[in-house]
Amino acid sequence: MKYYYDLHLHSCLSPCGDIDMTPNNIVNMAKLLGLDVIALTDHNTSRNCEAAMAVGREIGLLVIPGMEMTTSEDIHAVCLFPDLEKALAWSDYVDVHRIKVKNRVNIYGEQIIMNELDEPIGEIEHLLLPATEISIMHAYAKVKEFGGICYPAHIDRDSLSILSVLGEIDESCGFKTAELADISKLDELKKHHPILDTLHIITCSDAHYLENMRGAENTLELEELTAECVLAKLDA
Repeated sequence: MKYYYDLHLHSCLSPCGDIDMTPNNIVNMAKLLGLDVIALTDHNTSRNCEAAMAVGREIGLLVIPGMEMTTSEDIHAVCLFPDLEKALAWSDYVDVHRIKVKNRVNIYGEQIIMNELDEPIGEIEHLLLPATEISIMHAYAKVKEFGGICYPAHIDRDSLSILSVLGEIDESCGFKTAELADISKLDELKKHHPILDTLHIITCSDAHYLENMRGAENTLELEELTAECVLAKLDA
């Protein structure tokens, strides 16, 4: 069956995420938009995934725990996991291997951890935007060690993407999927980057605001609607 997806969403835990991007608001908006599966992918952390997954179970929408990691080259990569335990283990690993700069709330905003009732239960002190020590060349293999998958985010953008920084996707990275922000750019990109013909191509909203979330536009064909099936599809 085909299922509608958006596998790149930010909550109020991301410093650039709007305060209205609470676990309940995100998941319920996704349901209203007709989506079947979403992934919560805050910058360099997975700490709001537990709450979003709990809301998803309550209303019948699959929420995959994830992260948008910033590599040592300042490239964004989406990391997805089959369960919360693996996502949080990866989150802990990234926390140890990222640059620590104290967040300036007056500039970047709060980084709020919430429970499934949208109640603040904590805040991350250090800014989540700076790069980690993890290279894009090793990202796929390292995330696989933690039981997840990894692929370059919004490759068609002029900054913070693998093509804007390196100019190419090296096949030795091991990626099986690439994400575009604007799928209409795919044909032109393929002319210059033939490796894209060998990858699964998905497109996601990267929404930081509720009004930027996309509706039922893009589908994945899956045997059943589970996180394991989604990851297997993207990593085949």
